[in-house]
Amino acid sequence: MRFGIIQERKNPPDRRVVLSPKLCQNVQQSHSEAKIIVEPSPIRVFEDAEYKALGIEVASKMEECDVLLGVKEVPIAALIPHKKYFFFSHTIKKQPYNRDLLRAILDRNIELYDHEVITNSKGLRLVAFGRYAGIVGAYNGIRAYGMKYQSFNLPRAENLKDQQALIAELNKIKLPNIKILLTGKGRVGNGSKEMLDAMGIRKVNVAEYLHHDFEEPVYCQIDVSEYNTRKDGVRGNKTDFFANPSEYKSNFFRFAKVTDFYIAGHFYGDGAPYLYTREDAKHPDFKIKVVADVSCDIDGPVASTIRPSTIANPVYGYHAISEQEMDFKDARAIAVMAVDNLPAELPRDASDGFGEAFSKYVIPAFFNGDKDGILERARMTKNGGLTERYSYLQEYVAIE
Repeated sequence: MRFGIIQERKNPPDRRVVLSPKLCQNVQQSHSEAKIIVEPSPIRVFEDAEYKALGIEVASKMEECDVLLGVKEVPIAALIPHKKYFFFSHTIKKQPYNRDLLRAILDRNIELYDHEVITNSKGLRLVAFGRYAGIVGAYNGIRAYGMKYQSFNLPRAENLKDQQALIAELNKIKLPNIKILLTGKGRVGNGSKEMLDAMGIRKVNVAEYLHHDFEEPVYCQIDVSEYNTRKDGVRGNKTDFFANPSEYKSNFFRFAKVTDFYIAGHFYGDGAPYLYTREDAKHPDFKIKVVADVSCDIDGPVASTIRPSTIANPVYGYHAISEQEMDFKDARAIAVMAVDNLPAELPRDASDGFGEAFSKYVIPAFFNGDKDGILERARMTKNGGLTERYSYLQEYVAIE
């Protein structure tokens, strides 16, 4: 079984990789039938020489490999027919901008396995960059706060080596006695929590956050059951919310009235209520002035996120009254950080974390008959057609 680590060719460039040199070495030592070949790359965070130093072959031989491993979408022109591919295809939600990519995958008889749907039998994701999105998102949000109020200057995350370097920079600054709200308790939310804790920011509970004033910066981490309530007044819970999201309404506004800086690290499901609407943001009591929208759902549950931002230009301003973009330093503006590929700013750490999970859960499935069904659940296409699990995409690929 030959695995190929492909060069990332999407623009803007992404320096992440599925398997680091050390993990490639571990895979080959753990599975005698596995052979890994790394396609040369001028941008990858691990240099070609780092793979060669550990005895990993670096060569332009992807045609000789059985399974090709990448991170971002592979440009159509670079797809090799009749291969097995792993990458984030961004097609499972019928994204219009990648319809032609999925068509090309089907036309070229490629077996596509999407990282986003590598799950266990209960549907929980096994391989993800979410923690690193949360880590960088919190850092970028604090950086945006300093930029908006011109109170401190943090270097760009992409210019720092790793998470520890980000933490070191954060600990050089002093935040005023602001209230920071963090939504989400999954990989993303807890990644952001790591950074707030590393700064020594005090964590408070919901009652303290809503009703007390503090002489130091504080944060409160909340989940869906704390910012949604059942419409019928019956006491709800998280399980019921995910089963019946349309039965709930948002009560996020009580947090918006006391929050200075908001980090959105939640997962938003179809049918769930928006956290705050454009009308909410117009309200005189709406206090949030800086938003780090790590989840980055455009024109969705966080109304001030009207477009994604970029690593090069990570912050824009949202004027609630006009619902238009404006200078984020303007006193009337909500400063929005909505970079949609945050882990790319911490490529070495993110690759290490992702690769550890991939080599633990996915690689063994090729050698144990896929006994846990991991490959079967993640396989979107086979023999030139969609697999049964993803047959709902048939109309999507057929649209002219």
